[in-house]
Amino acid sequence: MAESSGPLDEGTGSRRGRKPVRPDPESGPVALLAHRLWELKEQAGDPSFADMATRLGAAASKSSLAAAARGSTLPSWETTWEFVRVLAVDRLGQDLDEVRREWRAHWEQAGIAGDSENEARMPEQLPSEPPGPPAPNISHRRSRRLAVLAAASGAAGVGAVLLAWFLTFGGDKPQGDSTAQPTPAQSSTPRDDSVFERDVTYPDGSVVTKGSNFDKTWRIRNAGTVPWQDRYLTRMNDTPCRAPKRVGIGPVLPGESVDITVRVRASDAPGRCKIFWKMTDEDGTPLLAAKKPIFLDVTVA
Repeated sequence: MAESSGPLDEGTGSRRGRKPVRPDPESGPVALLAHRLWELKEQAGDPSFADMATRLGAAASKSSLAAAARGSTLPSWETTWEFVRVLAVDRLGQDLDEVRREWRAHWEQAGIAGDSENEARMPEQLPSEPPGPPAPNISHRRSRRLAVLAAASGAAGVGAVLLAWFLTFGGDKPQGDSTAQPTPAQSSTPRDDSVFERDVTYPDGSVVTKGSNFDKTWRIRNAGTVPWQDRYLTRMNDTPCRAPKRVGIGPVLPGESVDITVRVRASDAPGRCKIFWKMTDEDGTPLLAAKKPIFLDVTVA
């Protein structure tokens, strides 16, 4: 029977009417993490992935959330946290810090256990040492030359003896091994990367007073090999809460962490305030395209 070509369900990405298969938690650490995500999703009322990415405000795409729940590959921590945050914190009202610690441990354990399984499947194989070149047959050559020396000593006097001596032993000096000249080390390709470390102030879900001014601070680390100069956090969206269009970063050397602070004015009406920022150069060109924006997420009351 041919498969149905009906429309896809917007929440799961599967064909409408087909319930996605929950991964078997016994099949591996990544599948176990996905199984836990499914359980959380059901506890929160089983919203669709599309609703999670739009109405519930997850800073991750519908497809990324769905992929995290399939359990085939380990999702990024950012995607995992957005999956968990909108359900456990925003929907179920659980404590943000406790939820973050618990799920960070689940996510890290899935990554560590997954790496261990891969190493177990691929035992280290030491390359066999190539055989050396065959030793020259010096004894045969030396015997032949001694015979030449003996014949010369009986036939041609001292000069012939000296010549024969040179021919006999002068060529026995071993030739030096041809040693490959060291090649200069290849220069490593510059790598631009960042790591979000933590919210220094006003973690997600914090409550602020209507019309108040407050300073939001994040801590990020230069995890690449490129120094950061003339870089900014540029605001990506508009909300009732007001914030500058961009704030400066750095300079920051590779391996260093930096605190970035934005002054925000809360809206005059109660509600949720979520503002996204992305790292750009001084012309506003986005950098680190693979990285998700960092954001402020507070409740105005």
